[in-house]
Amino acid sequence: MRANQRAIQSYGDVKVTSGVSSANNVQLIQMLFDGLLESLVAARGHIQHKNITEKSKAIARASRIVIGLQGALDFEKGGDLASNLNELYSYVTRRLFHVNAQNDLVVLDEIHGLMREIRDAWEGVPSLVPASTRPAGLMN
Repeated sequence: MRANQRAIQSYGDVKVTSGVSSANNVQLIQMLFDGLLESLVAARGHIQHKNITEKSKAIARASRIVIGLQGALDFEKGGDLASNLNELYSYVTRRLFHVNAQNDLVVLDEIHGLMREIRDAWEGVPSLVPASTRPAGLMN
């Protein structure tokens, strides 16, 4: 439940807030990644249109989400996977600072690709949990 609360706190101003209270942990993580990807796409558009203020807001939002995802990691249960994700999130945070300072679309695309891969991986998580042990709301 602690990861659930952290995810809700870091969700912040992500657009789809109505389903947060009834979402399970997997759904919350997917929603966070959706918000992160939306922010990266918005930042790209703002860089292309030279709207620096809005670019900075979009990158700050993306950074908050990444930090929230990082804070929700459970190192006891997650083992090497949690450690690897922690390193990835640290890397992404550093790269977001670079994008914000340099308006670097190549790095922004790199971040988007990495986070899209992780988001896509979360799509398969419900199918990895046996149906008899799935919590309510995790049924396919």
